[in-house]
Amino acid sequence: MARELLAGPASPARDPDSVRRAAHDILAQPQFRSIPPSLIDRARHWLGQEGSKLLDETLSGHLSVIGAGVLVLIVALLVWLVVRGVRNLRADPAARGPAVASTRRPPADWLAEAAACESRGDWRGALRARYRALVAELSRRGLVDEIPGRTTGEYRVEVAANLPGAAAEFGTATDLFEAAVYGHRAAGPAETGEIRDLSARVLEATG
Repeated sequence: MARELLAGPASPARDPDSVRRAAHDILAQPQFRSIPPSLIDRARHWLGQEGSKLLDETLSGHLSVIGAGVLVLIVALLVWLVVRGVRNLRADPAARGPAVASTRRPPADWLAEAAACESRGDWRGALRARYRALVAELSRRGLVDEIPGRTTGEYRVEVAANLPGAAAEFGTATDLFEAAVYGHRAAGPAETGEIRDLSARVLEATG
């Protein structure tokens, strides 16, 4: 009797099935549910695993030539995307415009081409050559950086910063160049004469 009093009331026996059902009901609650990974997470996980495998094989020397080439291409693509993204973030809206052709020649060569175009009545070609001669001469004097693929807007910004006294004349010359070469507007002796005078004024401002 004393043992029964010390042991306290007996715990009621529970049915194992009821215990399992109770546990199942508890685990079915929202806070205990695991969220399946999204498609992006699965793709990121797969890329991480494959990248780790390629890197491990490269470091251990077991990667094939084709695999090494693929790894190099992936790294180059990532670098290109990063560089392109940084350039787009830093792009100045004022520097927009058509890209100037990539060919770099001395100013004298462009002026000779302009004279040859004028002699055969190719006024659009003469206007283009005179504008390129102006840019080349400004580059020779250290006032613009003539880089293949730069836009006319970038040259406008650079001239405005380095030669503000001639920014208006250079802007008008650029307008003539864009209209004739990229806008396909008619050009004649008047337009080539105007860009010749504008070029002279711009270069006079350089001293």
